[in-house]
Amino acid sequence: MSADITLLESDVETSLRSTVREMLADRCDPNAVLSAYEGDRALTASLWKTVAVELGLAGLVIPDERGGAGASVREAAVVLEELGRAVAPVPFLSSAVEAAIVLREGNSALVEQVASGERTAALLAPFSTAPDADLPRMSVDGNERLSGRVTSVAGALESDTLLVAADTVEGTAVYALRTSDVAVASFVSLDMTRPLADITVDSVPGEVVVPPNSGEAAFRRALRAGAALLASEQVGVTAWCLESTIAHLKERKQFGRTVGGFQALKHRLADLFVEAESASAAARYAAGALAADSDDAAIATAVASSYCAEVAVHAAEEAVQLHGGTGMTWEHPAHLYLKRAKADEIGRGSPGHHRRVLADLVDIPAS
Repeated sequence: MSADITLLESDVETSLRSTVREMLADRCDPNAVLSAYEGDRALTASLWKTVAVELGLAGLVIPDERGGAGASVREAAVVLEELGRAVAPVPFLSSAVEAAIVLREGNSALVEQVASGERTAALLAPFSTAPDADLPRMSVDGNERLSGRVTSVAGALESDTLLVAADTVEGTAVYALRTSDVAVASFVSLDMTRPLADITVDSVPGEVVVPPNSGEAAFRRALRAGAALLASEQVGVTAWCLESTIAHLKERKQFGRTVGGFQALKHRLADLFVEAESASAAARYAAGALAADSDDAAIATAVASSYCAEVAVHAAEEAVQLHGGTGMTWEHPAHLYLKRAKADEIGRGSPGHHRRVLADLVDIPAS
């Protein structure tokens, strides 16, 4: 662990967190989020416009000379933590983090359009693709037309641009495709606040946005940032579950006593608090290591990805159970968090996959 990476927030990060939290409290009502499961995606469009354009967060990690805010992934992690706390249905992770990191490695003018919120982009890769996994690749012909199929892509339904890896004679390049030119097949996802889609590309013209000499490295860098910062989103999910459960147990009474006064429940919440604080530290360190381009970044990402995912699921399960009968009803927001936590658990690699990666990195053979 590097001593140069602080887990404490800067004044800028605290201010950013406050701004995003206030905006989400005002514009991201849980009942409106729940409507996504009924097919109503109106909240996504309006909320994304606020996040991307009005708050200017679409270009948060893009250099200011290219139209962005020039911030690092530490600030993006703060935003994702707040978005996770509200299970906000916006494509910040797919567009403002992953796609932005790929695009800033090339010279395409598309990066300015994504930074301004004029365009929204996503990586053409399954949501489960880990940073070290085989990349889904399109075939490309001599006329720069691409073909192929990728399943379970996150962010595709909200994006007008897809970034895809394709092998050329000079190496792996990243191409940009218009979403309107490909076949997008949506389906019912476990987490409808981040719906997935299958994408079929049939001889579609593409624009090279990252050249072959750096395309694969850019794609993998984006996937690693996606994995590391997904941990921050999971920390936000955990925080809401813990805080809302404590608030409920302080109010709920049974047999003339406040439910939160029972010793067994206190122990369960205390254990969850320790897990939440540990997850927060792991996620912040991973974001900090990435921002500092530390040699520790790969290990930090593996630790955060493997730990935070399971903590978020545990917190959501505890929230559903400890809210009692109301927590079991479909309308209760705890279910939004449980589904987000379960879907995130396999996002950018499962906990088991990241533990195997970690075992190799620290030279401890996995059992």
